[in-house]
Amino acid sequence: MIELNKNHPTVMEKDRKLAHIELAFDSQTERVEQDKRFIYEPLLAAHPAVKLKSFPFLGKAMKAPIWVSSMTGGTGVAKTINHNIARACQEFGLGMGLGSCRKLLFDKTHWDDFDVRDVLGDDQPFWANLGIAQVERLLKEKKENAIVDLVGQLRVDGVIIHVNPLQEWFQLEGDRIEKAPLDTIHELIKRIEFPIIVKEVGQGMGMESLTELIQLPIAAIEFAAYGGTNFSKLEMLRNDSRKLELFHPFAYVGQTAEQMVRMVNQIINEVKEPACKELIISGGVKNYLDGYHLVSLSKLPAVFGMASSVLKMSTGDYHILKEYLNDQIEAYRLAEAYLRLNPNYEE
Repeated sequence: MIELNKNHPTVMEKDRKLAHIELAFDSQTERVEQDKRFIYEPLLAAHPAVKLKSFPFLGKAMKAPIWVSSMTGGTGVAKTINHNIARACQEFGLGMGLGSCRKLLFDKTHWDDFDVRDVLGDDQPFWANLGIAQVERLLKEKKENAIVDLVGQLRVDGVIIHVNPLQEWFQLEGDRIEKAPLDTIHELIKRIEFPIIVKEVGQGMGMESLTELIQLPIAAIEFAAYGGTNFSKLEMLRNDSRKLELFHPFAYVGQTAEQMVRMVNQIINEVKEPACKELIISGGVKNYLDGYHLVSLSKLPAVFGMASSVLKMSTGDYHILKEYLNDQIEAYRLAEAYLRLNPNYEE
């Protein structure tokens, strides 16, 4: 029998060391590439456990701080997308918001696209979604029971109200909003008993709007901040060239997710008892590090959404979406173990 020399490298070790030599120059990082949001602390934790600990959010238990933001409904691929997302949210313990449910209010043609509570299960947050213009009209016509019926029949936990005055203005088929959205939200709260979330649709909102919302008895604020899918710009691109040229500067106004987190932190320092106590941070969140940074920065309990990224993975085979979310959660665990916020960083 031949004895192996313990000091002699094996083939695998040779391959690894050769790879190190070959890749050393390609592995250089420049100072300008440094992610200054974080301080790396390698001594304070073991490699992370298999699963994140569950935590309460919107009255349910989530297992990872990822919210699949409202995206689509009533299109050819909507059923596949929503069913894939619901299955993933059930498997990974995430929260889910549907795309606009406007089409379901008085017509059940696309009902199967949205009816995913049985796929999702009862334990995960599941929310419907309506636009402020539709809510304003229903209240004006005293038809708010249509919303109540929608909540009951879909078995959702509540309704996300998306506030989108710019999108409606630029949209060829858009509705005109007759009242300040804040007045409509106040009126809705008076007339219904189920919880609501208020969100924007791609440009976020400023200090005055956030201050008003924080003091309302709503379940959460979803940012849908500047930096992600901008639905105002989307509608401009559908318009004629003259209108596109006229309104295009509006595509570049808004607040980023980090700006909004810092605004909310400032507001809750000034408001003794904020009525709204949870946030969904979305808009420009490209990956787990963006999410970890913003959730850690928030003084209110928060989760983060990556609508467009998840949407890309949801249109086909479920296992593509599953693999993507599993990777994001695994990387988030790694960030949680070894990264701390840099107190001197600001966007």
